[in-house]
Amino acid sequence: MKNQRDHTKIALVTIGLLCLVTINSVAQVGVGAEAPEDAEVVMDGSRKLLNEKWEYWQGPRFSAVNPIKWLEVKDPVGQGTAINSNDPTVKGGKYGAADIVTKKKYRDFRAHVEFLIDNEGGNSGVYLQNRYEIQILDGDSTKHGLGAIINETDSPYFAYYGLHQWNAYDVVFRAARFKDGILSEKAIVTLYFNGIKVETNHQISKVWGGANSGLDGGNDKGFGITDRPGGLKLQAEGHNVLYRNIWIKPLNLVEANTDF
Repeated sequence: MKNQRDHTKIALVTIGLLCLVTINSVAQVGVGAEAPEDAEVVMDGSRKLLNEKWEYWQGPRFSAVNPIKWLEVKDPVGQGTAINSNDPTVKGGKYGAADIVTKKKYRDFRAHVEFLIDNEGGNSGVYLQNRYEIQILDGDSTKHGLGAIINETDSPYFAYYGLHQWNAYDVVFRAARFKDGILSEKAIVTLYFNGIKVETNHQISKVWGGANSGLDGGNDKGFGITDRPGGLKLQAEGHNVLYRNIWIKPLNLVEANTDF
């Protein structure tokens, strides 16, 4: 009887582990991660979805002219198409001149972004809530470099697949919280780079880069965060950085925990 009970326990543990694997596989990360049913695909590499879901961010340095000049190009690695961030308006890397942002704005969310850097030193950036940048910069492994929550965390450069290859950021982001209009909790983020967890519940201290970088960048040197939602923004820096397979799922994170 004891052996039978032991075998039953082993079987139940095995079933539990299989269920856990199944649950985790739904929230997959890395290149090729498919959007869950309750997420919205905002970029699939097509001009059609670019026009439908995105707009120029009209910040202090905005100088582009509609329609968006980011081009649909052939995927250099696989099939299909991608969107090239090399807007002709941007010369000399004037960030903020032709960045694009989702028309829909968010507070808490889960997001997936795939990018390909096509030239040495290729530069762009992914901005959470149009405030907090996760850097895209080939060749830079400093706190201002690839995969860093800019100026705050070390670059997880070891996870980079390299030039001419698709890479992926997966994030869960929780927006800053306020009480009576006063900041009470900083924004936090958990980040995977190419399927490797590189940051867990990092508290973001400020908006870096000044007013040209995004929302609240010009408020109290970036510390003046306001309680308003923002879109996912992609930066134009005058380089051939391509994007595809971007999806977002709004969340409501009551607890200050973004781990996944």
